[in-house]
Amino acid sequence: MRKKLTIEGMSCGHCVKRVQEALQTVEGVQSVTVDLEAKTAVLELIAEVEGERLKAAVEEAGYDVKRIE
Repeated sequence: MRKKLTIEGMSCGHCVKRVQEALQTVEGVQSVTVDLEAKTAVLELIAEVEGERLKAAVEEAGYDVKRIE
């Protein structure tokens, strides 16, 4: 399974690392690829994960999720 998040507020490599680490702590997330330029995070999931859990992890790291696909 795959989900794509559009994230606002990232401006540097440190931001990318924070978002990546935050999403990797969510149970069911296998891998995370964050693209600073595209303002996205693509997640490979090993189990169904609710969008709200992903959004909460990103917001706790200090960024805004604009869309989950």
